[in-house]
Amino acid sequence: MSINSCCYRLKLIIFSLSFSVSLIVIMIKLYCHTIKDGCSTYNTPMVISTWAFTHATTKSWSVLNMTGTAIDAVVAGCTICEQEQCDGTVGYGGSPDENGETSLDALIIDGATMNMGAVGHMKRIKSASKVARLVMENTKHTLLVGDEATQFAIQMGFKETNLSTIDSLNLWKQWKSNNCQPNFWTNVNPDPTKYCGPYKPNFPKHSKPESNLVDSKNHDTIGIIAIDHEGNIAAGTSTNGAKFKISGRVGDSPIPGSGAYAMNTFGAAAATGDGDILMRFLPSFHAVQAMKLGYMPAKAARLAIDTIVNYYPDFSGAVIAVDKYGNDGAACHGFDRFPYSIASPKHNKVSVIYTICSKPKSWNLAYYTQATFINLSYVFSIFKF
Repeated sequence: MSINSCCYRLKLIIFSLSFSVSLIVIMIKLYCHTIKDGCSTYNTPMVISTWAFTHATTKSWSVLNMTGTAIDAVVAGCTICEQEQCDGTVGYGGSPDENGETSLDALIIDGATMNMGAVGHMKRIKSASKVARLVMENTKHTLLVGDEATQFAIQMGFKETNLSTIDSLNLWKQWKSNNCQPNFWTNVNPDPTKYCGPYKPNFPKHSKPESNLVDSKNHDTIGIIAIDHEGNIAAGTSTNGAKFKISGRVGDSPIPGSGAYAMNTFGAAAATGDGDILMRFLPSFHAVQAMKLGYMPAKAARLAIDTIVNYYPDFSGAVIAVDKYGNDGAACHGFDRFPYSIASPKHNKVSVIYTICSKPKSWNLAYYTQATFINLSYVFSIFKF
């Protein structure tokens, strides 16, 4: 038997199993539709965060266990990452822009009231998530940006400080000495793939949009979702953006519906990865709306990711999702696998869960096997096999 024949039969078996499991899930959902809360049990309070940022998740979990609110937990967890400079992509001293300066983005969403606050491209203030919370609680606005966001923070009592460090400045100097590679310019002169600026625009030409280089050390965001003892849901993000971005760039993190989204009645989601691509699709909002339609969190996250991949097959990113019962899931594309941190009554302590990611232009056996058993795990959870 040839290798191609074996692969074909293996695919057929997996997809047949997936179809059978889907039929079982449909029957269960029809049955549960007639029962209060749809056969679901609550696994709350709980907290989940993108990546293996366990210190941040531990802090959020401790806040919830001290009967803190979901908003308290999200802000506390984001603050830990800002202080610890998680992977160099959160907080001060990371991701210098093309002028060598670090700026911060953050977002806080209250799923009970649908109030939210955010800051973008904020300079010289370390506690971005705390400032975002004050935008939510002390203004009628949603998003403040640039130097005006900095002035708001100073008015609210935050101290102005330099966000650059020796490491971030050395990183920028190395980038400059490497002819400013990589960068985010396109259709300009001189050739941005060979030279630094300043640049001037070329005559407009139609070109296919490209994804940016994103990996485990340049993934842009911590996203945290928390559900407290009252069942209230909050979500938030914090980041210092993409390395060597054009000064003034604001990514997806502070954009409601893109970086994160939360609604008490359905659940919440947060995204991470190539922020310039993510924000074009509002994946967190997409995932929450999918849960509204009855999809489980993992499937809702998958739908959000697949929408992006249809347009940008080389994109790299991930979405975590939680429904109002505390069921969690994630989906990713472009990475080998994606870790997220979680703490809940079911896990009892902070755990790191890995999700296999889909890959561009390839058939990924590990990914499709995992996807097949997402619905099967749902069956198991209902009947507690």
